[in-house]
Amino acid sequence: MEQQRPPSVLVVFGADGDLTKRKLIPSLYNLASSQLLPQEFAVVGLARTPMSSADFRDKLGREIHEYATGPVDPALWDWLAQRLYYISGDFRDSHAYQQLQDLLAQVDKSRGTCSNYLFYLATAPSFFSEIVRQLGVKGLTLQTGSSWRRVVIEKPFGHDLASARALNHELRQVLDESQIYRIDHYLGKETVQNILVFRFANGIFEPVWDRRYIDHVQITAAESIGVEHRGSYYEEAGALRDMVPNHMLQLVSFVAMEPPSSFDANAVRDEKAKVLRAIQPLNQIEVLRSTVAGQYAEGTIAGQRVPAYRSEPNVSPESKTATFVALKLFIESWRWAEVPFYLRTGKRLPKRATEIAVQFKRPPFLLFRKTPVDQLEPNLLVIRIQPDEGISLRFDAKIPGPTVRVGTVDMDFQYTKYFGHTTSTGYETLLHDCLAGDATLFRRADSVELSWKVMDPILDVWKALPSGSVPKYAAGTWGPQEADELLQRDGRQWRNPS
Repeated sequence: MEQQRPPSVLVVFGADGDLTKRKLIPSLYNLASSQLLPQEFAVVGLARTPMSSADFRDKLGREIHEYATGPVDPALWDWLAQRLYYISGDFRDSHAYQQLQDLLAQVDKSRGTCSNYLFYLATAPSFFSEIVRQLGVKGLTLQTGSSWRRVVIEKPFGHDLASARALNHELRQVLDESQIYRIDHYLGKETVQNILVFRFANGIFEPVWDRRYIDHVQITAAESIGVEHRGSYYEEAGALRDMVPNHMLQLVSFVAMEPPSSFDANAVRDEKAKVLRAIQPLNQIEVLRSTVAGQYAEGTIAGQRVPAYRSEPNVSPESKTATFVALKLFIESWRWAEVPFYLRTGKRLPKRATEIAVQFKRPPFLLFRKTPVDQLEPNLLVIRIQPDEGISLRFDAKIPGPTVRVGTVDMDFQYTKYFGHTTSTGYETLLHDCLAGDATLFRRADSVELSWKVMDPILDVWKALPSGSVPKYAAGTWGPQEADELLQRDGRQWRNPS
């Protein structure tokens, strides 16, 4: 839908960090290049690093050439740079918020931004509640007249159900739910957004999108890199907390949701929440049977030897943190009864790839009993989310010749081939939607809590297991043998992205 681009100020807390220079500023540049930012626009950065607004512009002016997704137009960058401001201050210091209030008043006058503020919390999670509380004390979250105030919060949003509920409660002391935008960068990817269009705009897929025709669904989010410089964070989070309650369950929701009554944000989010609410809870025995943890050992990636997780910086030599997780879930609904959803994510796997594979049931073999055909491959629909965004459909066809022989063929759609290469960081759509007030792609409080409700039983059982019980897998492989056995017990096997 065409969205208005109102006058606004983007206030970035943690403006001296990686997210700002790698994603936010390049995304704003791309939006400006596409004429999707208003003339009445400004960016205010706030961080502890001592710096003036001129220093801030110079710093980002150097970094944009490294992190931009394409060539930088000097005139366009100058347009954006003129709208960059900076305040040095501590997130816990009330004086910093007074400075912010004063600067925003000046920007409103000089840039005509109409007191519309989008506060982006690109900080450690420990600051989320404090920043919002301080903004509330200064009245910067109060919406009066036609002006709006919104807050964007990066993950992780809590580390279990109790902490997520506590954070939601603290935010609601200051903000209305409609002001909170819990961001998930996976939902900025075109293929994820296209799942809704693919399912509900095409009459040939939705009629077979249920338990009568679908055998199972696999979702893989693989990374070839290790933990890099995030060892301290990863020791606390692990693969389960880092990926499953946010990215992967969001993908499950898009695949499994019922048609919404409209593309209104709440209508879409209502249906996604219903999916999470319908996920069958796991008891202790089911956790042991239906989940697999793993930790990478040393191995080879792209011909290079790489160290084991326990040898990475800031990682305990006795760590039992999982760098890989596989699990089987069921959704207790009429549409999905007895259809397993297999989820898998991990570090140091053979390649970087995220995809959804929907495998359909095999057709009856009766017709082919008296032919050389010994088996029929099931139809497979693969939605590739990264890096090669696209959709492919596998089906059987007769191989030319006088005898009946069947071969597997693919119909393949690639975004770049049909629509050309788009220069994107993945944050453009999300930032644009925040400024336009469209919360469709953002997580609501109930969705966050329902996701952690699914995870908590797994976390509790894993925490009680001895450290030696986490299976190891060699870097450069597709995870521990136990993950393969998870599907083999059901007569199935993982599809490894090619």
